[in-house]
Amino acid sequence: MEFRLEFEPAPLTTKISLSDRIMLLGSCFTEHMHEKLNDFKFKTLQNPHGVLFNPASIVNALNSYIDNEHVEANELFFQHSLWNHWSFHSSRSTPELKETLARMNAEINAGSTFLKQSNWLIITFGSAFVYEINNQEVVANCHKAPTSTFSKRMLGVEEIVTMYSNLLRKITVYNPSIKLIFTVSPVRHVREGFIENNRSKSALILSVEKLVESYSNCFYFPSYELIIDDLRDYRFYAEDMVHPNYLATNYVWSKFSTACIDGKSREVFKELEQLRNATNHIPMHPHSEEHQRFRAKFKAIILNLTERFPGIDFQKERLFFE
Repeated sequence: MEFRLEFEPAPLTTKISLSDRIMLLGSCFTEHMHEKLNDFKFKTLQNPHGVLFNPASIVNALNSYIDNEHVEANELFFQHSLWNHWSFHSSRSTPELKETLARMNAEINAGSTFLKQSNWLIITFGSAFVYEINNQEVVANCHKAPTSTFSKRMLGVEEIVTMYSNLLRKITVYNPSIKLIFTVSPVRHVREGFIENNRSKSALILSVEKLVESYSNCFYFPSYELIIDDLRDYRFYAEDMVHPNYLATNYVWSKFSTACIDGKSREVFKELEQLRNATNHIPMHPHSEEHQRFRAKFKAIILNLTERFPGIDFQKERLFFE
């Protein structure tokens, strides 16, 4: 008797290689995927603006990288003892104006440089709901401002498709070889309401479908469906019943790596995982012959990996075993 329906995401026609550069933008689920990619030595950059939930804020961030458009001091505002910007997450705010300005502009510079060189851009939509301030500007983060400061609405499918069609035309001029993977976060935005959250996710999924149908360099990975329709059990959620837990994110990663990462790169994952576990090892007797053999073994593994993958940085691991 079967108690759940498992499905395998369709493999990408072109897959990610370990030598590729990957930029990730979007909701907090992006952080989980970024952590996994980092564990396996992919060259990545995640959310220079901080976590972004809605499609409009992600477009605004990408446009700032393409145009290398810096933040001006008069765009910042002081609230709750921090200097903030409506386009940045509060994690980029600081108590000092000059420091905040320098930090945000450094993030834009980093995003601009990395996007130009990226092979892949992974975008994770969190919610179709946006919060706008009086001049109709969509904010990336409300920075704990009073709710009366904003008006709230849900982006329509055609609105999302139009803004991303414009972005895709622009980004492919900036970086002609870039490919995009869209995914929808399985994190439930229950503060919007259960019914509203489902409508929001539906709008995002329909928008991505239209984009993938229209652009050959766009792909969809079903993170949302893997949690909601495959696992579909509260055992796979954290205590807040909103965020997927460690088991769930590992499950999504395993499906992602099979569908989206090429076989040659996946072959080395076991070695990289073994190496990562070894660097977490705390020896009881660091001067023993046994530990010296342990160090020699992993020095040899690092040398072998460096020869096979010269673009990967093993400096941290090399120093650990010296």
